[in-house]
Amino acid sequence: MSGGRQRTLPQAWRTAGGKAPAEQEEEEEEEKKEADDDLLLVAAAAAADPSPVAGFSAAAGSVWIYPTNYPVRGYQLRMARAALLANTLVCLPTGLGKTFVAAVVMYNFYRWFPSGKVLFLAPTKPLVAQQMEACARVMGIPARHMAEMTGGTQALSRKELWTTKRVFFLTPQIMVNDLSRGTCPAVEIKCLVIDEAHKALGNHAYCQVVRELSKYTNQFRILALSATPGSDTKAVQQVISNLLIAQIELCAEGSPEIQPYSHERQVEKIVVPLGEELVEIQNTYIRVLETFAGRLIKIGVLARRDIPSLTKYQIILARDQHRKNPSSQNAGIHQGIIEGDFALCISLYHGYELLLQMGMRSLFIYLCGIMDGSKGLTRTKNELGRNEDFMKLYQQLRDMFSDTSLASANGNVYKSKTVFENKKEFIYSHPKLRKLEEIVIEHFKSWKTGCSEKVTTESTSVDTVDTRVMIFSSFRDSVQEIAEMLSRLSPVVRVMTFVGHSTGKSTKGFTQKEQLEVVKRFREGGYNTLVSTCVGEEGLDIGEVDLIICFDAQKSPIRLVQRMGRTGRRRQGRIVVILAEGREERTYNQSQSNKRSIHKAISGNKMLHFYQHSPRMIPEGINPKLHKMFITAEKYEPSNSRMLSKERRSSSLQRKSALFSCVTEA
Repeated sequence: MSGGRQRTLPQAWRTAGGKAPAEQEEEEEEEKKEADDDLLLVAAAAAADPSPVAGFSAAAGSVWIYPTNYPVRGYQLRMARAALLANTLVCLPTGLGKTFVAAVVMYNFYRWFPSGKVLFLAPTKPLVAQQMEACARVMGIPARHMAEMTGGTQALSRKELWTTKRVFFLTPQIMVNDLSRGTCPAVEIKCLVIDEAHKALGNHAYCQVVRELSKYTNQFRILALSATPGSDTKAVQQVISNLLIAQIELCAEGSPEIQPYSHERQVEKIVVPLGEELVEIQNTYIRVLETFAGRLIKIGVLARRDIPSLTKYQIILARDQHRKNPSSQNAGIHQGIIEGDFALCISLYHGYELLLQMGMRSLFIYLCGIMDGSKGLTRTKNELGRNEDFMKLYQQLRDMFSDTSLASANGNVYKSKTVFENKKEFIYSHPKLRKLEEIVIEHFKSWKTGCSEKVTTESTSVDTVDTRVMIFSSFRDSVQEIAEMLSRLSPVVRVMTFVGHSTGKSTKGFTQKEQLEVVKRFREGGYNTLVSTCVGEEGLDIGEVDLIICFDAQKSPIRLVQRMGRTGRRRQGRIVVILAEGREERTYNQSQSNKRSIHKAISGNKMLHFYQHSPRMIPEGINPKLHKMFITAEKYEPSNSRMLSKERRSSSLQRKSALFSCVTEA
């Protein structure tokens, strides 16, 4: 089945199962008229019952093992049992043991199929490394049977690993590549764990893996893990369809099952007025928006509505609609002009969102990129350069943030330390920054006071009981600004930024190895405050965090849940969401509403359509009984390649944290 033209999932399943009965084919014909998700699932279910399970060890399969070397939690036991018997999506708040459930399931498939392969897929290299270590510590699969494969592993080495190892931790893209090359022994794969499963949308590598694997076999178990499975019910349905999910095992935030293991978390919403200075800038900016959005409204390609309430997304939708159905009344206007005006408005509205959420400095850095030509928007630059209101605003921002502009133009975000070298006072470019600083100062003060009261005649001191703070912001320029502000509070606040790979000309990011090093130092107390972009939201074991501050609202409840999952694991945690009055506050409220509707849909199961043909994987007549046992895992040693790169990673990180040491010394 590996050769020839690529087939769709339904075709592959039908071939694997032989010809479907006539009434089944009629049913499929009817389903074709319905939604794509329904079609995919019904076509999959049309395959015949699987043949007897090849490679299953009847001796090992009489029991399934659950470890007692960690405290037994009822919800984890229930989820593991369910995941052994059908393709399952496990939804569990961050920090409550999704990886533990995965390790139990993987270990049992490793036992049941002595010559089979067991795979754990994670979206990034740091997550792959972290999950491999976590699984090794839980179930004690011998290190000689395990392998880690990421982009850094050569194709030739991977080919050898596929033949010699049995349990693999890898990124989905590597899996896709090796399946297409034929080096991955697809028919030997018996269990596939998919971490951060909410990413399985569209043509994501996760979807490609399941699609490719299904060309060779339908005899493999899927276990998908996520804190929140989708941003809305449509996204959840896509994940279910793409990953062939037959059931969802869910524990919501308020579930009584998890209460003993999840400390109380206070979530506070603080709404901050924009303030006079920012409102003045906003009004000037709105006049610029009116000029350019007005052009599109005038020719009828953009709906007439309140210009300040328009969003970048609405303008993109209007542009797409215009491309599909251009109006005949605009026949005399060159299409390039209309396209140019759309591009200009999309850029301007992105700037508007930056201004309202992040502040004047983030807006200025963004506008600098347009006006110095580094973003390549020549027409936008020329049009804005001729607009009097815009140039007046741009000059006002330039006067305010002259040092920052130099840093951005030089292509290295860390050069903005000149602000401190020149002894200039820090400019609070958004009222939210003052509020954030106030919350951080108050947290460290109250923590120290609380610890002082607990200090006894024993050797415990205030310094040994440290606290951790994590701050999230969606944009790197804002992350940098927050870090610069908080670095003035050294040595009480020891701050470090945490960002992804470099994607822009004006910013230099961290490699994944450096990210791991930052996380390690944060956990061990080298830094006590981490200012992070969305890269810190998912999966990585940041350690215990007592205070999380979300500097901006997210429309997607996935992002919100991931952020909030970073606190309250072992002690009471506080979460503060700082929102600008108006537009951003409305976005947050919508996100909360989405989150509630998703949980309702999953709990009711009425709106979701599940995969009906999940393989049994256990021969008929065999029903494994639960056997609890204490498992002693061998000491886990990271791979040589990771140990060798540690020194290089550490020195590179020291260079990148130069900003903060410089500030401390000043």
